[in-house]
Amino acid sequence: MLYNSTQNASEIVSSAQAIAQGISKDGGLFVPQEFPKYGEADFKTLLGEDYKGRAKKVFSDFLTDFSAEEIEACVDSAYTAEKFGSENPAPLAYTKLDGVPLNILELWHGPTCAFKDMALQILPHLLTRSLKKTCDGKDAVILVATSGDTGKAALEGFKDVEHTKIIVFYPVNGVSPMQKHQMNTQEGKNVNVCAIKGNFDDAQTGVKRIFTTPEISEKLAENNMLFSSANSINWGRLLPQIVYYISAYCDLVNDGKIAFGDPINVVVPTGNFGNILASYYASLMGLPIKKFICASNSNNVLTDFIKTGVYDKNRQFYTTMSPSMDILVSSNLERLLYNLTGNDDKATRAWMNALKGEGKYEVTDEVKSVIGKKFYGGFCDDRQTQATINRLFTQESYLCDTHTAVAVGVYEQYVRETGDLTPSVIASTASPYKFSKAVLEAVAPDIDLPETEFEMVDKLNELTGMPVPAPLAGLKDKTARFSAVTEPDAMREFVLSALGIG
Repeated sequence: MLYNSTQNASEIVSSAQAIAQGISKDGGLFVPQEFPKYGEADFKTLLGEDYKGRAKKVFSDFLTDFSAEEIEACVDSAYTAEKFGSENPAPLAYTKLDGVPLNILELWHGPTCAFKDMALQILPHLLTRSLKKTCDGKDAVILVATSGDTGKAALEGFKDVEHTKIIVFYPVNGVSPMQKHQMNTQEGKNVNVCAIKGNFDDAQTGVKRIFTTPEISEKLAENNMLFSSANSINWGRLLPQIVYYISAYCDLVNDGKIAFGDPINVVVPTGNFGNILASYYASLMGLPIKKFICASNSNNVLTDFIKTGVYDKNRQFYTTMSPSMDILVSSNLERLLYNLTGNDDKATRAWMNALKGEGKYEVTDEVKSVIGKKFYGGFCDDRQTQATINRLFTQESYLCDTHTAVAVGVYEQYVRETGDLTPSVIASTASPYKFSKAVLEAVAPDIDLPETEFEMVDKLNELTGMPVPAPLAGLKDKTARFSAVTEPDAMREFVLSALGIG
């Protein structure tokens, strides 16, 4: 299995090189040259496997320059019951809303209580092995732009991992208090955190600019270092996400919710487009997915794109109660476009250049038509999000976070508009306790809010009875280690200074 850049198909690398490098030198993203095809026999075998067994199968088909023993070691180290609370790190919860069944894929049982753990607990294992295969002796400098959850999950995953250093940038007013506290109290000798005066797109643009500036890369090389990424632009982040959609399908069959071979829909609260792209990639492998339902908050650039074929980031940016989706530049959409054009790197590069230069692009009628058939786009504002949290808890005693509520709300829109009741998997991406203020206000609109974040956590626990995840409860008495704030234009200097090579 080899990989190409979305913006230069002549650049061909191994999976280890794609993971170690993170992003192509031309700024493109690495994608597989082809996708393994799973038939009936493959899926029936997967039905009999646990999550780890399913992960080992998928990884072995994409990471062909890794030995079976290496893949087994990575998977067994990442998905432990100690880290995720059970042998199944991605369980399904079955509930309903107004009588419509909801199959909620809970992806937040890991050490940072967010779906990013599903990839970022295994990425350090993949990356360190990739470094040994491709550039032995160099230290990897992991740069991360985060809208909240990726930052903490990456910091936790790479904490004290040998031959790595990790620097995380987050928008100073664009994450929840709990997310901020999680990052700023992070332990580890090789970690660093900095807020930026801007939004997530500013952080993401700054990281990409640092990645693709030759003189910075040369300075790192002089000091026996190289850049890599823990964002979903890294193939090692995206690949693990394919696994949980395949596993969820197997669980639905085993639990008697669908018959083997029946199609499903997937519903994903979407910001950077990586999570929903993983489900699309699973469908290319043979998973029978009928519709990809892309749920956005008020930053509904993807909703408009799916409906019109025009991607336009020139619009008002909203700071919402679902901050991990407060994004106007969805990086992984580039990978989808590359696939839908038949791997046309020139067309993909032209669209990405137009996005950089003009802030917008329009795809061809052919691509627009395919997207319209396969995808549905919808969005919920904060008022609708809170109403969904309230109704789901009031009716079914099921408590969800703000991002999951966006997905549920958009799924309701889809069912009303289409009448399609195909069984659907709804990705639940974070614990409600990561957004205690918004969830508490939704569940008890008339409550006098406690003053502090952890008092809100306690009140939400008191009102709902839902246990507080131990990783969040343990943060209460932790003191912040990091407090730096910088302008987006000064991110480069911060990186060099943090590495001691400025």
